[in-house]
Amino acid sequence: MELRQLEYFVRVAELGGFTRASIALNVAQSALSRQVRELELELCQSLLVRNGRGVVATEAGKVLLEHARGILHQVARTREELGRVRGALAGRVAIGLPPRFAKMLTVPLTRAVRERLPEAVLAISEGLSTALQESLVSGRLDIALLYNPVPSPDLDSRVLFDEDFYLVMPRRRRPVRTAITLDELADEPLIIPTRPNTIRMLVEAELAHIGRHPRIAMEIDGIAAILDLVAEDMGSAVLSVDAVRASGREDILYAVPIVRPRLRSKLALAVSAQRPATRTQQAVQDIITELVGPRGA
Repeated sequence: MELRQLEYFVRVAELGGFTRASIALNVAQSALSRQVRELELELCQSLLVRNGRGVVATEAGKVLLEHARGILHQVARTREELGRVRGALAGRVAIGLPPRFAKMLTVPLTRAVRERLPEAVLAISEGLSTALQESLVSGRLDIALLYNPVPSPDLDSRVLFDEDFYLVMPRRRRPVRTAITLDELADEPLIIPTRPNTIRMLVEAELAHIGRHPRIAMEIDGIAAILDLVAEDMGSAVLSVDAVRASGREDILYAVPIVRPRLRSKLALAVSAQRPATRTQQAVQDIITELVGPRGA
């Protein structure tokens, strides 16, 4: 039994298919299949079974998956301990960030990691919270910042801060409003991302609580494009006030507080509950927490 075989098996089992694992590992699919098959022959057990959507672990495969994760984690920890003998934490850390935080954090996070953990390697991905959570559970990511993470036994998360959402409108629209109620929000033509975007799901859920539905003018995925359309008075958007500030368009856009009730979202730092964090990953979590800070409280 080789560590490479265990790593390949874990990725195939977590991602639910050889094709997806091949892409994630950058290894030919035929090589993955061969290594997993050799592992099955050595153990005299079928580890994976195909279904209509890919592969799932057999009962024997589930047992091996649990042990293999532990073995690979111990190997990573051993490498880290050896790195500490040289005076530094080491290892690769894959991080997932929502678009706004990818823009804000990528440079300062990379700089801080290089200064404090010079032998660590960062891999930063940008995506929506739903996709990032799936990647975290499947093992493609080690750490992710998630808006309103869906509760899961596969996930450990802690809220960093609560954030208010605002109705973003063009200043050319008069009169300038000082606040808007959730009930009034239902009458606004919204330019909003498609499901399962966190903002979209939050708006729909909160309006459903008062028996209303959002009035969707357009569905656009991408904050920059949404703000372009709002600036042209094609509709309004529900975004954080920081999104308006970061756009540099405060002269033509303004953000109206949503009240009675406030529309709030939670930003959480999340890791897998199935794979204990290495010391390097824990150190990167600490850096992210410092950089994000307690906002919106």
